[in-house]
Amino acid sequence: MKQEIFVYFIGTAGSGKSTLTASMQQWCKERGLDAIIVNLDPGAENLPYQPDVDIRDWISLREIMDTNKLGPNGAQIACADMIALNTGDVKESINSFKADYILVDTPGQVELFVFREAGKYTVKFLSPEKSVICYLLDPMLAKTASGFVSQLLLAITTNFRLNQPQINILSKADLLSKKELELIQRWSSDPDEIYEALCSEEASVHRELSEQILHLIKHIGGYTRLIPTSKKNYFGIEDLYTVLQQQFEGGEDLLKD
Repeated sequence: MKQEIFVYFIGTAGSGKSTLTASMQQWCKERGLDAIIVNLDPGAENLPYQPDVDIRDWISLREIMDTNKLGPNGAQIACADMIALNTGDVKESINSFKADYILVDTPGQVELFVFREAGKYTVKFLSPEKSVICYLLDPMLAKTASGFVSQLLLAITTNFRLNQPQINILSKADLLSKKELELIQRWSSDPDEIYEALCSEEASVHRELSEQILHLIKHIGGYTRLIPTSKKNYFGIEDLYTVLQQQFEGGEDLLKD
């Protein structure tokens, strides 16, 4: 019996998680693949999709704020932990669909899902076997060598915390010039080139720290293929789909005739 694949979109606030989630679902639908979206952000507003399963049906950020006299940050933390308490209901709702892909849009603040035990528990509970993390690197933060290294550090920390197969994605690639995109892609495949770029930056404690972080990333093998994506013409979605198939289906294409 074929088991659905859970795809978690994770990244810093504004990195494009919701937009990519919506694009991925539409791309799948146009190719005859069943894909549903699970929204795990209790504070989400104006989503670019209609979620099939919505954590807001069980948890209300505004209600948590009013009931517990919390500010938005404190309420977000409380909600993040409450997600784990409602995973049974979420899983039951997901199981009512017979989808090929479960696309999970995680909370806007990466630390709420990655750095709290509730996030790790949620991933394990919903699908202990077929889960993959799509970590989104913000293109605006990745335009400088030191900024790119800091993005890689967050990506590798996410991989360490959640301990799941991971695909690194450069989101909103259409915001970059062709030259900038090509440079970032070279950085993602050649640590020596990004080291040279770091050395060309103005001498500072920040630059020295970035160099040490890069050495650490190289040592522990934090370099993986970086897939650029954009909502324009589904740019990069097919590449993402191909990597997913290689990860879980041995390269077998699930596209229906």
